[in-house]
Amino acid sequence: MADVESKLQQDITPAPDADPLLGPVASELARYLASIAMTAVATVMAVGVDSKVSIPNLSLVFVVPVIVAGVSLGLGPSLCSAVLGALAFNFFLTEPRYSLAVDDAANIWAIGLLFVVGLIVSGVAFTSRQRATEAARLRRQATVLQDYSRDVVAADDTSVIVSITSHALAALFQVPAVVMLVTEGRVVAVEKVGDVEPQQAELEAARSSLATGAVMRSDVYPNLASRFDFWPVQTAEGQNAVIGLAFDPDERPAAPDTLVNIVVRILALVLARQQARVARSAS
Repeated sequence: MADVESKLQQDITPAPDADPLLGPVASELARYLASIAMTAVATVMAVGVDSKVSIPNLSLVFVVPVIVAGVSLGLGPSLCSAVLGALAFNFFLTEPRYSLAVDDAANIWAIGLLFVVGLIVSGVAFTSRQRATEAARLRRQATVLQDYSRDVVAADDTSVIVSITSHALAALFQVPAVVMLVTEGRVVAVEKVGDVEPQQAELEAARSSLATGAVMRSDVYPNLASRFDFWPVQTAEGQNAVIGLAFDPDERPAAPDTLVNIVVRILALVLARQQARVARSAS
């Protein structure tokens, strides 16, 4: 059991990313500063090369930081790099130098084309990054579900089943999760993962979800006071449960029901089997 929870805890903890310790505002600032720094390096390289030899299409140097920013920093920093690259090319590499004025119409087209290319490249790079992130998230969730189904089927104690389920839910969505066992309308056990403690109103919402057999969304009537979304887990053996997930209102997944329903069905089968096993032992 300790090994199972340790493994699930690793999935619950978000992987380290580029965010600094000072928080999201500092993180956003750092990404933009990085894109500006990359554009500055590209500018120095372009000016240095232009002072030595004449190279056509030198403006393509400014596309490189746009691609890097789009893949590693996000859409905003990538667009920032595209705009700064077009301005730097105009200021340092077109006549008259060190001015944003443009004498040659051909240079106007070159600057405009550089800007358009930068916008397109930043969009493509950002989309590729988003797809890679989504693919990694789906792989992680598939692994969590696979491990959960194996571990919960092997468990032979109700408290262990509930604990494994709560940890698996928290690992799937990386939000606080709770699993409540309900017998004859009474909440007899609560297992939570995360720093959100279910309150009395949320216990009532959980019982209501089980009684009606319907999903109860947070901040939606009659579940206005709850921070949790609740899903009922009903079995034919009398041992029922309710699953709760405390989503951030600003980061709620589009369709959590698909994954949650998989957990609901597995948990219902395991609880029914466990209840039948207990009944056989008693008889």
